[in-house]
Amino acid sequence: MASVTSTSTKPHKVIGTRPVRHDGVPKVTGEAKYGADMHLPRMLFGKVLRSPHPHAIIKSINTKLAEAHPDVRAVATAKDLIPKETVGQEVVLGVTQTDNVLANSKVLYSGHAIAAVAATNPHVAEEALSLIEVEYEILPAVTTVEEAMKPDAPWLHEDWAIDNPDQIPNVAGQENYQFGDLANGFDLADLVVEREFRTQSVHQGYIEPQNATASWPPDDRLTIWCSSQGHFGIRTNVARVLGISESEIKVVPMEIGGGFGGKLNVYLEPIAAILSKKSGCPVKMWMTRSEVLEATGPASGSYIRVKMGATRKGQITGAQIYYAYEAGAYPGAPLAGAAAAVLAPYHIENVQIDAFDVVDNKPKTSAYRAPGATVAVFAIESLIDEIAENLNIDPVKLRLQNAAKEGTRRADGVMNVRIGAQEVMEAVHEHQHYSDPINDTGKDGLFGRGIAMGFCRNNSGMACVVANVLDNGKISLVEGSVDIGGSRTAVSQQLAEVLGIPVMDVIPQVADTDTIGYTSNTGGSGVAYKSGWAAHDAANDIKDQLIKRVSMIWEVPSKDIAYVDGALQHNSDPELRMTFKEIAAILPDTGGPVVGRANINPGGLHGSYAANIVDVEVDPETGKVDILRYTAFQDAGKAIHPSYVEGQIQGGTTQGIGWALNEEYFMSSDGRMLNTSFLDYRMPTSYDVPMIEPVIVEVPSAMHPFGVRGVGEANIVPPPAAIANAIHDATGIRMRNLPMSPGSILKTIQESNSDIR
Repeated sequence: MASVTSTSTKPHKVIGTRPVRHDGVPKVTGEAKYGADMHLPRMLFGKVLRSPHPHAIIKSINTKLAEAHPDVRAVATAKDLIPKETVGQEVVLGVTQTDNVLANSKVLYSGHAIAAVAATNPHVAEEALSLIEVEYEILPAVTTVEEAMKPDAPWLHEDWAIDNPDQIPNVAGQENYQFGDLANGFDLADLVVEREFRTQSVHQGYIEPQNATASWPPDDRLTIWCSSQGHFGIRTNVARVLGISESEIKVVPMEIGGGFGGKLNVYLEPIAAILSKKSGCPVKMWMTRSEVLEATGPASGSYIRVKMGATRKGQITGAQIYYAYEAGAYPGAPLAGAAAAVLAPYHIENVQIDAFDVVDNKPKTSAYRAPGATVAVFAIESLIDEIAENLNIDPVKLRLQNAAKEGTRRADGVMNVRIGAQEVMEAVHEHQHYSDPINDTGKDGLFGRGIAMGFCRNNSGMACVVANVLDNGKISLVEGSVDIGGSRTAVSQQLAEVLGIPVMDVIPQVADTDTIGYTSNTGGSGVAYKSGWAAHDAANDIKDQLIKRVSMIWEVPSKDIAYVDGALQHNSDPELRMTFKEIAAILPDTGGPVVGRANINPGGLHGSYAANIVDVEVDPETGKVDILRYTAFQDAGKAIHPSYVEGQIQGGTTQGIGWALNEEYFMSSDGRMLNTSFLDYRMPTSYDVPMIEPVIVEVPSAMHPFGVRGVGEANIVPPPAAIANAIHDATGIRMRNLPMSPGSILKTIQESNSDIR
């Protein structure tokens, strides 16, 4: 059963309630329009030719036969894109390399896009791909960071070797963080533990594939319809790749069927635009599931080494962390996100982090819910559990003893303000699940319990909201944040709270890039924070305008009027009172429309802490893990819509369970992904997890007007470590590689020199 633990005492009327979501009916009835629902007159259909090789030089591309096909209207190759030298080599999460859209001189992963065609129907387009002749020179491939960094490894980008012949192969970048005296920290320790961890690439697993429809008529602006996590970001990236101004592009956001960070980059949008311009017709494109898995951005695989020291009384004195993350074909692994999260729950005075961004022959890495954090924290939380066992200290008490607090410094150098690490740990320790006995199912399995902490730093960004007061007393709320997890309602609640009106009197909509001011991507758990703050400010703008309007009607000074509980009233004359609906009805006759506006770029989103308690049963004969009970905790700052927060906790936890137990890119010896469908890429279903009990902890952010923190990401971080610790509690073995599949657990059991419990 869900519960809320709050340190906030301020009462609210709308915030903290659970209204029906505004977009619920259109989505359950099928009326909501997603990218694949686009239909335009004279529309063509586009398909992409992809490389069968993970690493090869493109010696030639011959498109003449495809161009001659009577039903093919256009063919696109990398020659139609702006040269990559113009775009630049700097690549981070959310920014797309030109060569990743259409390969130029080399292909760097199996599934790399090479060319595209637009035809009168999708079947003809797919058949026409076979008419394009590509000559390759196949090169050796590397698909792990350890292979890619070997001295004799093939270079994916040969110009790096020319510019820096002495550098480690395929290392695109390095980050270092250090404070305190690490050597002294280890000298102070009575126990020093050092371990290695390895993890595989995993995919976000959203249900809706990537899609794009483009219309670029002659002498007119380009319009793109797509499902993304940020239509302004799509506009920016398309402009970069095509070499045109952002003002020449309009992007219309469609509903989105999941993203989790994987729908920030552009893949089909520039290609559809080129094909539309060449053909003179709108062009619609979408990916198959195999294309999604082979050609869009997964999360990084990794190699991690951690060394940690502690006194016999449990004080952690030093931590040294080395991690190398796969970036895929082009630079941009989430090193900074990992550094922010890896030790965030703890105050450790002596720290060193060395991080490497490594390219290999896999699709370009994209964000995945708390980018970089999950696997780094898997290593740390596993090690802390081992230290607690060796010191014979309760694992939660060890964490509480070393908990980060306001005024302590995070490992990436950030000074903590008000944070909820300690409160989340206390909630874990006090929860009934932590003290209850494990429910023995009566089978012959081994039973164990594990805990782990997690963190995501969260992001903010620019946001715009326009709120138009309608004459029936309702408000048309226009925002720029794409709604993935119910943010329309959460943003509307914050506007309604300020105005003291029912949230269902707010009519929210997400507008295109021409209609609303620039708003940063829906990512980093930032929408309820930034767009909610903008709604708060827009509502106050409305209040100020209404007070001035009523002051003219009543012929009294504005300072004598207060806005209280959805009504305007005279401070000393209770007979002078007008409700929001009453003033809204007469606005046209008393000066015209009232429109609230806010354009903001707030900082101060200081991250969210999460934790898990999990009970498991391990079958020693097969290595299979069954999850018996799961409780997931998260600091939401202030839960605007508790049901949405609980859903985020449960969803992120389930994805973390998949990352822990089953999910991976299974690669062939020559570098091709072999499990390119949801039949073979195994994600958890309702049969694999019990009802996850969400516990909301509320430690309000001091920056946000309602105390909001991000809640979409930290919840995916603890599961791998919590499950690994539970497996150890059950069997006595330590799992240090992900996924902890039945085969890997069975192998570890068989290799263990000690008897399992």
